[in-house]
Amino acid sequence: MSEEDRRLLGIWAADCVERVLPLFEAQAPSDTRPREAIGGVRAFARGEARKGLLRSLAWAALAAAREVGDPAATAAARAAGYAAATPYIHPLATPHQVKHVLAPAVHGARAREIAAGEEASVGDEEIRWAIEHASPAVRGIVRQMPVRSPGRSRLDTLYHRLDAALRR
Repeated sequence: MSEEDRRLLGIWAADCVERVLPLFEAQAPSDTRPREAIGGVRAFARGEARKGLLRSLAWAALAAAREVGDPAATAAARAAGYAAATPYIHPLATPHQVKHVLAPAVHGARAREIAAGEEASVGDEEIRWAIEHASPAVRGIVRQMPVRSPGRSRLDTLYHRLDAALRR
C-alpha cells in the first residue's frame, strides 16, 4: 500500500465520518476531539507527514467515544478515531487491517441507524453512500485484504456488506 493510497483512503474515511459527526457534536458540543481527528487526517491527505500528533488525535477521538454516554454519539466519535488512524494501516493483509480500512464508514453507518432508533435501513443507506463515494484506490486497497466474514452482529453485517460491495 503506497502513501498515496493511504492519503486517498484518508479522504474517503473523513468524508464518511463528517456525515455523522453532528451526532457526536449534538451530545458534546464543546468536545472538539473527533472534529480535530478528521482535521488531522485531512491534513495528512493534503500531504502532511504522518506524525505522532495524528496518532494522538485518533486516540483522543476514541477517548471521546468512551466518555460521551450516548450510543449514536459514541459510534460517530469511534468512526472519527478510526479515520484518523487510516494513515497507519500497514500493507500486511490481515483481517485486522481490513477492519481498520472499513471502520470509519461502518461505525458511521451504525451511528446513523442508532440515532434513527435502530432503523437498519438508515445504516444500509449510509453504507450505500460509502460504496458510491469509494475511489478506485479505496476499492483496490480492500481487494488486497482478506474477505470480511458475515459474522453475527449488526456491526459485522455492515462490515461484510461494505467489504463485499467494494470488491466488485
